[in-house]
Amino acid sequence: MKIVSHPIKHSDLNAMLPGYFGDMIKAVVDVRQGILGLDAELHADIEKELLTQGSMQADLWGINLYPEMDGEDFIEFDSLINIRPHQGNRSRDVQDPAIRKQIVDTINTLIQ
Repeated sequence: MKIVSHPIKHSDLNAMLPGYFGDMIKAVVDVRQGILGLDAELHADIEKELLTQGSMQADLWGINLYPEMDGEDFIEFDSLINIRPHQGNRSRDVQDPAIRKQIVDTINTLIQ
C-alpha cells in the first residue's frame, strides 16, 4: 500500500502491475485533503489506513485505476466503501457529479 500526497508519475502506477487484480489498482481518494491511497487487496484496507492518518470517513471514496487505459477508462468509480445512504450515495458507484469531479481533479493532480 502506498499513500500519495505529492505528485507521482504515471509510470509509477505501471510499476505496480500486475498487482492483486492484474491490470487494475484499487485506490481510495480523500477529496478534502487531496491525498490518495493505492494498491491494496481491499478498498477497506486503504480506507482504514487513511482513517488512522486523520482522514474523515465522509471524505473517502473508493475507485479503481486502470493504468494501461486512457481517458474515462482510466478511473472506475466502483467500491463497496462508497455505499453510504446517510450521504445520499446508495450505490457502489459515486453518484454525486461534484464528488466525481473532486476525485478526478485529485487524481489529475497526483498522477502525472
